[in-house]
Amino acid sequence: MKRLALLTLSVALATACSRAPETPPAAEPAATPAAATPATTTVDAAMLSAYHWKLDQAVDAKGQRIESLFARADKPVQLDFRDNRIGVANTCNRMGGGYTLEGERLTVADLASTLMACADPKLMALDQEVGKRLQGPQTAALAGGESPTLTLTGAGGDVLTFRGEATAETRYGGAGETAFYEVAPETKPCSHPLIPDKQCLQVREVHYDAQGLKTGTPGEWQPLYQDIEGFEHVAGTRNVVRVKRYAIKNPPADAPSTAYVLDMVVESELVKDAPRK
Repeated sequence: MKRLALLTLSVALATACSRAPETPPAAEPAATPAAATPATTTVDAAMLSAYHWKLDQAVDAKGQRIESLFARADKPVQLDFRDNRIGVANTCNRMGGGYTLEGERLTVADLASTLMACADPKLMALDQEVGKRLQGPQTAALAGGESPTLTLTGAGGDVLTFRGEATAETRYGGAGETAFYEVAPETKPCSHPLIPDKQCLQVREVHYDAQGLKTGTPGEWQPLYQDIEGFEHVAGTRNVVRVKRYAIKNPPADAPSTAYVLDMVVESELVKDAPRK
């Protein structure tokens, strides 16, 4: 009986030793999320005019970066489309001309420009570099999203990619009201509940007729408790600016209900007797 028990135990041990250890199933590799590809959208005049288009990338037919188009690292070349015209900013001179859009074919007519000279040779050459790449027919492609892109491909293979920034009209939902303000050469302290030692621009409204001549009497000087978007005040310099005023819908408490956006500087004068800080 003991021999039978020992034999049974030996067989059991042999079976246990020959059984391969269980291996846990290998974990399946985590799926790599696909990169989100901005959705392409139809190129139309309304979409083009809703944004300022700032140059983000530029490569030639060989894929080499076109360095000559980035003469101003802090202010990339900017395109603005409106009323079948294209405007080019942040070059040496302001440039502009007509354009047509047929499907994906964008054709820019000869560009006219102001005749200002720039001290920096690279900046001076930027006008020509931009002009020869924009003028003529090219293929346009738009990719939508929070930060849309406009890609222009020229006949020679140059590819310029612009990133869109919503215009004031797009951000505030309207055309805005045009107004002219004289900005005093010095700021003054003004009371602000959230900003200690606040300095405010001193402004007064002025008026021009259809011929561009000043009319009437300027308004009273008053502090402007907010900035004029796009305007940089320099102490000691008096300016007259044309701005667009936009109503801000549902502004937060203690926030302004009107936005002021610079349209152009009409006059600029260094006032020698103005006190400097």
